[in-house]
Amino acid sequence: MRIGVIDNTHPRLGEILTRAGHEVVMLHQVDSAGLAQALQGMEGIIVRSRPLGRELLSKVEGLRFVGRVGSGLENIDVEWCRKQGIRVLNSPEGNRDGVGEACVMLLLALMKALVRANNQVHAGLWLREENRGTDLRGKIVGIIGYGNMGSAFADKLRGFGVRVLAHDKYRSGFERAGVHECGLERVLRESDVISMHLPLNAETRHYADRDFFLRLGRPVWFLNTSRGAVVHTEALLDAIDHGRVIAAGLDVLEFERDDLSGLDPAMEPVVQRRLLGHERVLITPHVAGVTHEGRLKMAEVLADKVIHAFPNDKG
Repeated sequence: MRIGVIDNTHPRLGEILTRAGHEVVMLHQVDSAGLAQALQGMEGIIVRSRPLGRELLSKVEGLRFVGRVGSGLENIDVEWCRKQGIRVLNSPEGNRDGVGEACVMLLLALMKALVRANNQVHAGLWLREENRGTDLRGKIVGIIGYGNMGSAFADKLRGFGVRVLAHDKYRSGFERAGVHECGLERVLRESDVISMHLPLNAETRHYADRDFFLRLGRPVWFLNTSRGAVVHTEALLDAIDHGRVIAAGLDVLEFERDDLSGLDPAMEPVVQRRLLGHERVLITPHVAGVTHEGRLKMAEVLADKVIHAFPNDKG
């Protein structure tokens, strides 16, 4: 097959596909205006963050699959692809370790006041009692969405002496030692920590809204490393200010540009300023799964999926 790669990816992806007999065409430097023409004759498209809507996809005759190097598929019109019989592949297995570790990092940084203490020492302050931390051992961690990322976080929590409550609307039968499968209400009622691991779609947009935070049974540490718009930012900030959320660690924000290049200042600027200035919110720039190892693994996983999905279509 001829496969067009329209984003900059790890070179290992192209090497594996080429060795398997496919023709890989690097199109990551083609701008949006010329992309439709450049994709003519391609049977497969591999993408990372560029948008692939039906307007563009419908112009590529003979398209057989779209592959995303990563987990989320919100930049691809998946429903249209499926109606056309076009396979959609992704590689969330590749960066699950990075995301799981980042969740632990964010949680411990919040519970131990790491960033605040570091900034104070650099400013010449030595405040020990004011930075008394909280231990993770003995806490109940609620995980909402138990796919690759949610289960990776649970794996990384082994050894911390916590109990995990996990809820997934579309998965079941995953309970094991230390992980208890349960409904959402129990997660909200009993958790000391809540971590979001949901894909972004019409059902999950603003999943964590005002009502969500009002249903919490106790103050929690809150994490989101999935997609920004899963959380209603203003509702989260209100929950922090009213004591329902102790502090939040966010790797993703609902104000991100579609190409993940930064924040869009035109999106709810008042809420953005409030968020960025809040002392009890720790933010990283959508990098939980952005590791050197993850970049390689995501490429390898996706290449293997393409080869297994089309075993007789080489060359």
